[in-house]
Amino acid sequence: QVQLVESGGGLAQAGGSLRLSCLASVSSLPFSSYVMGWFRRTPGKDREFVGTISGRVRATRYADFVQGRFSISRDNAKNMTYLKMNTLKHEDTDVYYCAAEDLRPDGRAYEYMHWGQGTTVTVSS
Repeated sequence: QVQLVESGGGLAQAGGSLRLSCLASVSSLPFSSYVMGWFRRTPGKDREFVGTISGRVRATRYADFVQGRFSISRDNAKNMTYLKMNTLKHEDTDVYYCAAEDLRPDGRAYEYMHWGQGTTVTVSS
C-alpha cells in the first residue's frame, strides 16, 4: 500500500518558481521501487501528464509543454519526490498530483495506481 501527500502549492507570480513535494508512505516495497509521476488537472478537464522519475536510476521524462522549465527529483532515503517549477506561466495554474506506479491487480501491466490528494498552484499573470 502506498499513501501520498503533496505539499508546496500556493500563489506565485508569472515568471516565478515553486517547488512541490510529495511524501510517500510505503508498506510492502521500498520507496525506491516505485516510479513516481506528477500530473495536473484543471477541474472539468482531463488529467495531464507533467513528468516522471524512475526509482533507483532517477531517469526523468517530461511532457512537451514543460519545455525545460520543470524538473523532477527524488530523495529515496526520505520517501520524497519533488517537482521544481521555474518560469511559471498563468496556464500552469492547476491542481498538481503525485502518483506512484504499481502492478495492476491483473498482473499484466504497471500503471499509476496510487494518488495523492493534490496541491493547488495558482499563477498570477
